[in-house]
Amino acid sequence: RITGRSKDVIIRGGENIPVVEIESLLYRHPAVAMAAIVAYPDERLGERACAVVVLKQGETFDMSTMVAYLKSQKVAIQYIPEKLEVRESMPSTPSGKIQKFKLRDELRDSAA
Repeated sequence: RITGRSKDVIIRGGENIPVVEIESLLYRHPAVAMAAIVAYPDERLGERACAVVVLKQGETFDMSTMVAYLKSQKVAIQYIPEKLEVRESMPSTPSGKIQKFKLRDELRDSAA
């Protein structure tokens, strides 16, 4: 059952990545204040997943930390995002909802 929006589904090489579940796990990490999983284009696989996070003050979080944490939470290796971007803030609506379409556009533009 998909609980996020259909655009939140990332299809990597024919495999659907459970975006909402991965985001929920990232939110549980003590260093993470905000998290979003967004797709970025890939010639071979169609799409790949990127985790975009905002950290709590004074915390650190890197790719190896994320991978180790998600593995410890029993996430299948094919669902772990291939990229991590740590930001100061996320684009959001006035009500505070993360604007994933803006993150997707920024990732696509930086890959071009």
